[in-house]
Amino acid sequence: MLVVADEQTAGRGRQGRSWWAPGGTCLLMSLVLRPALPLALAGQLTMCLGLGAVEGISAQTGAAAVLKWPNDLLLAGRKLGGMLTELETAGGQLNYAVLGLGLNVNVSFDPPVAPEPLAESATSLMTETGREIDRPALLSAILGRTEIWYERTLRGEPPHEAWAQRLDTLNRRVTVSMIGSRLAGVATGVTPEGALLVRDDGGITHTVWSGDVTTLRS
Repeated sequence: MLVVADEQTAGRGRQGRSWWAPGGTCLLMSLVLRPALPLALAGQLTMCLGLGAVEGISAQTGAAAVLKWPNDLLLAGRKLGGMLTELETAGGQLNYAVLGLGLNVNVSFDPPVAPEPLAESATSLMTETGREIDRPALLSAILGRTEIWYERTLRGEPPHEAWAQRLDTLNRRVTVSMIGSRLAGVATGVTPEGALLVRDDGGITHTVWSGDVTTLRS
């Protein structure tokens, strides 16, 4: 089941953050899936959506979006969108998953229209391409590519290597802020389940399952 909204007045992102989405400007969707996947591999569903999003965006607009671990979409170094996957389990098994995607399509972040912090950190497809984008056509392109990756995953073809190639986070020095701790090092890879591998300055590789990542560019 797919639910699409034209406007969000109380959007919710990761860690309870809000999502600003004026009416008629964004792509806002929740996709409900009931995959026959082990619970440990549920993170691959987010990978399918992320790959579908960047490939659909490229096919429809020509824009080269990339992914930031764990669930952001970037374009020209700024945030283009975000994903949020929530799971329902029963008896240690995956019952269903809700994959949410919020994408800035025809929204302007010029002040004073947008909240001030967003003007410095966010962008949209319209801003980067210089033209309005057909949202239904973009939705169709994203869903088509997501379905391809989803079917491959169900056939036992894990998407994590293709997902890693789209991650702007890898092979860069990063800091990861977690509850009660902070880790600095180089992001060296990801696991099939979606965890980030970070090698600290002492040469120890840490497996990070969640946290806020800041990429440090030279």
